[in-house]
Amino acid sequence: MNRNFSISVATAALVAASAFGAAAAEKVTYMTNWFAQAEHGGYYQAVADGTYAACGLDVTITQGGPQVTGRPLLMAGKIDFYMGGNLLQAFDAVQQNIPLRIVAASFQKEPQVVMSHPGQGLDKWEDLKNAEQFIIGDEGFQSFFQWMITDFGFDAAKRIPYVYNPAPFIANPKSIQQGYVTSEPFAVEKEGGFKPNIFLLADYGFGTYATTIETMQKTIDERPDVVKCFVDGSAKGWYNYLYSDNKAANEMIKKDNPDITDEQIAFSIMQMKEFGIVDSGDAEKLGIGAMTDEHIKSFYDTMVKAKVVPEGLDIKKAYTLEFVNKGVGLELKK
Repeated sequence: MNRNFSISVATAALVAASAFGAAAAEKVTYMTNWFAQAEHGGYYQAVADGTYAACGLDVTITQGGPQVTGRPLLMAGKIDFYMGGNLLQAFDAVQQNIPLRIVAASFQKEPQVVMSHPGQGLDKWEDLKNAEQFIIGDEGFQSFFQWMITDFGFDAAKRIPYVYNPAPFIANPKSIQQGYVTSEPFAVEKEGGFKPNIFLLADYGFGTYATTIETMQKTIDERPDVVKCFVDGSAKGWYNYLYSDNKAANEMIKKDNPDITDEQIAFSIMQMKEFGIVDSGDAEKLGIGAMTDEHIKSFYDTMVKAKVVPEGLDIKKAYTLEFVNKGVGLELKK
């Protein structure tokens, strides 16, 4: 981040905090689970426009990545909040008796998709199991692909590993490939010269929340005001990022991740809106970050059926609804 931009953001945050009569800001570190991107935009927005500062937090966003494991840092108290992927990691924490809690779900739908070539007899969800190859990564094979096998009859023998390169998918028109709705379709269109069919797994029954905000139970017990501020600030940040001026947040994202382009950011924002990734379902009435017991239980039952997670877990230990479902930020939607 250049010096002038840093000063302008810091000044805005200080003014906002002063206006709310805040005391000295409490330093908080939030670690994402990947390099900076539009899918993290709401958090960057809340830093850039002073939303976190307005309720007394000095938030530092630290990037994750393929060589960074954030959850041990959270457990060791090195960071205050961590960006979880989906509910499965929290279920695993319950199984291991780790006192980790999801305090908000920034994404109502996981952005996970499978893609197919148009005009190859793979244009409908029910056709996809007839593909010649299923290009699925190891993590996906152990999670959502087990659900696809159990509920829809996909054949595990057709699966080959996804190595985060679209070339094999582009080369084989009879294949399908996993991806994120905000990312891989963009890469395929740029490199392959065609728009793939996109099937968002959430729309076919893979009902996990995603991009969750995780913290330790100790933080909830000892610093509830900090948790509330961070959850509320993140919700407002997401509304402002999606529906207002997000230029400053995008500049911060590009400073942290120089490889990302304006075109990629614009595509990701468009896809998040079109597919209701952040603002859909319960979030439309309860506010961004919303979670419900019923939704989480339904996904857990789906994963038990697919033998992804064991039966009998006390899944209410995985999350708390204390800080969400209050409609925070709904007035900011335009």
